[in-house]
Amino acid sequence: MLDLLIEELDIVRSEVVAVPWPLDLTGLFAMAGLDRPELRYPPFVPMTSPELNEVETSDAPEILEVMRNRDVLLHHPYDSFSTSVQAFLEEAAEDPNVLAIKQTLYRTSGDSPIVHALINAAEAGKQVLVLVELKARFDEQANIRWARKLEQAGCHVVYGVVGLKTHSKLSMVVRQDEDGVLRRYTHIGTGNYHPKTARLYEDLGLLTSSAAVGDDVSKLFNVLTGYSLTTDYQRLLVAPHSVRTGLIERIDREIDMHRQGRPATIRFKVNSIVDERIIDALYRASQAGVPVDVLVRGICGLKAGVPGLSENIRVRSILGRFLEHSRIYWFENDGEPDVWIGSADLMHRNLDRRVEALVSIIGEAHVAALGAKLDLSFDPGTASWHLMPDGEWLKVSQDADGEPLTDLQTEMISLKRLSRRTPLR
Repeated sequence: MLDLLIEELDIVRSEVVAVPWPLDLTGLFAMAGLDRPELRYPPFVPMTSPELNEVETSDAPEILEVMRNRDVLLHHPYDSFSTSVQAFLEEAAEDPNVLAIKQTLYRTSGDSPIVHALINAAEAGKQVLVLVELKARFDEQANIRWARKLEQAGCHVVYGVVGLKTHSKLSMVVRQDEDGVLRRYTHIGTGNYHPKTARLYEDLGLLTSSAAVGDDVSKLFNVLTGYSLTTDYQRLLVAPHSVRTGLIERIDREIDMHRQGRPATIRFKVNSIVDERIIDALYRASQAGVPVDVLVRGICGLKAGVPGLSENIRVRSILGRFLEHSRIYWFENDGEPDVWIGSADLMHRNLDRRVEALVSIIGEAHVAALGAKLDLSFDPGTASWHLMPDGEWLKVSQDADGEPLTDLQTEMISLKRLSRRTPLR
């Protein structure tokens, strides 16, 4: 068979590369579909965020009412997507006081309740603007199909800025509230508006009626629809204009803090990090003595623990039943943490060729929650992969006595269940 392939492809044997594993890993889905319950994780059903419903009930939370009173930080899949983000858009579509909805769509499911909510809103006479990214890899055909359905329903469909892929995760609802005030209710996330992957991917999202965030998101939608060229925002960092420069400015600020003897630490959680300017800035921070922790799931161009270069940098990777997909950028900032979440990874494509958005998290409880997640991720008692100075990854899953270390995601499930039994204060 190999001889036949070489002959028909008109190549030589030296051009053949043999590997001892399957090239097409989609075949593993057949194995995952086998009826072998003893090989599966225990069942897990996401629950409504306690920030939306203090007590778990069968009644759907009134999302807009909650948002009017406080920000809500969501952590999927531990917090249900369907009773939070999806419910936010479905409620807005049915609310007669909602005047407009603006939404970015990068990927969504085949029978998307998000799209159905937008169609219902348009058919109810609301102004609905949807930015559909036609170049979402592997989903191009589906997105064209959704765009046509949305247009037929009366939605204003746009396709973003020429030369840039729109990867930011944004929703904005404009409502004339009972007090006569016109308010913007926004959602900014790290993951797609995809109900199915929201059960498999670990992601974060912020629901807020903050006037500053609403003004920023409104400005960004004006850029995406061609009505504005502004790059000035209050609580957003937006690529390709300000994500890289904004992060490097904050890295340099931590260096200055450390030199003054003030608390300084940098902690990033990303899917991939390959951007040379960001990596060089982190090396400068390490050489200045600033502790740097990086949690990365995929590609990593950063070297950790190299004497004279990165001895103050730790790189960890966590793999489990859920795909770690959220992005967190944490700067200690002299004891007043400067924390951001959003859609941008530290890659050239994200920082230069895509529209990405990071939002600052300012609520004390929410900053503490993100800090606790990072603390647990980097805890020596948590199972993870460690990037060694020679570039090899070392799996660390047992302690010195051979006992298994804590599984991060199992612990997060337990903590989320516990939070349902602890009243909000």
